[in-house]
Amino acid sequence: MKTTRAQQDATRARLVEAAATLMGAQGFDAVSMKDIAREAGVGDATIYKYFPTKERLILGYFDLRATQAVAVAAATPEFDQFDLHARLQRLTDAVLEGLAPNRPFVALARELLARSPLLLLGDELQAKGVLKEAVAGYFEDAVAVGELPPSDHHRFIAGLYADFCQGVIAYWLHDPTEGAAETTRLSDELLGLLVAALRAGLPDRLVSLAGFLLRSQLARLMDQRLATESGGGTGPGRRRARRPWHTS
Repeated sequence: MKTTRAQQDATRARLVEAAATLMGAQGFDAVSMKDIAREAGVGDATIYKYFPTKERLILGYFDLRATQAVAVAAATPEFDQFDLHARLQRLTDAVLEGLAPNRPFVALARELLARSPLLLLGDELQAKGVLKEAVAGYFEDAVAVGELPPSDHHRFIAGLYADFCQGVIAYWLHDPTEGAAETTRLSDELLGLLVAALRAGLPDRLVSLAGFLLRSQLARLMDQRLATESGGGTGPGRRRARRPWHTS
């Protein structure tokens, strides 16, 4: 019997949760793919149809938590009335809420990913894309209601949100305050700065300034080169061929 997409998603989630539970308690090396499959109630061979390695299971955990966080944030009462800052903070809180039950596993997973950064380059890592699309949607809504000015750089900035979350998670893992209050305060302040910069159109201004400085520097270097070629570098009485862009 062919399994439905919903059934496949449920099986994938059971495998991910089983991996987080077992590895969080026993460590990465002590747990086998067979152990995970049996904990999830899945056949020993079936697990490989979903995740070829334990490393991919770890990435699958973060993919699942990102998808869940976006859904949890969107289900927050009156979320559609939140301003951009509040939406971003609610999403960040939802990410941490999803990770909290598996804190030892999250710490283990971060150590593994730090040793194997190439794992983050694979197509299997969907978490970044999920978070990027959610944040890009928040930006679009903010532009639509006049909270943000339009910008060609919003999607790029939205793509950096997953990296921001990685930093927040690293801080959270070492936060001794009750309810991770210090992590919440820090993320709220940083997101406030980001939103203020976006409202002021700072990214576009910085890009324009960078373009101006680059063009000015190239023009200065070109003038220096042309001055050298038309001066002593060519010898007395000799003229260099005129460059196509040099009209003087």
